[in-house]
Amino acid sequence: MTRIIYAKSQMSLFAWQPPETVVAFDPQLIRANSFSGRISRAISISLDECGRPREDVARLMSRHLGRDVSLNMLNAYASVARDNHQISVSRFEALLAATKDRRLLEFFAADRGWAVIDRRHLPHIELAALNEHKREVARQERAVRARTWRA
Repeated sequence: MTRIIYAKSQMSLFAWQPPETVVAFDPQLIRANSFSGRISRAISISLDECGRPREDVARLMSRHLGRDVSLNMLNAYASVARDNHQISVSRFEALLAATKDRRLLEFFAADRGWAVIDRRHLPHIELAALNEHKREVARQERAVRARTWRA
């Protein structure tokens, strides 16, 4: 009978998880009747989960923009009920800088079939695209060779 020795310092092969390449909000959490309602819910979740009080986020946004962003204004952006308060692009960029929440960008990209990924993954994507291209060229080459042999 073989004896199995478990060492706590040894990593399990089954414990490995691939890195998360795309991060997004749970679709159930940002459901709303309108696009502006979905944006407000996404902003609210981002503010709640960024690890900073909203006052600090407003202060960081103000510093980033060089003009005042009040806590009330930030709360209005995060409120579905205040649909007349839409965040501008410059304030959205300041919100990204303050929260560092990539899910906010993914919110806009996903509806268009795009993904927001970490730049370190770009070489791998380029290699995959080159491999696809090589397979397509090989397929075309086989088709041309097949036609020349028939002639």
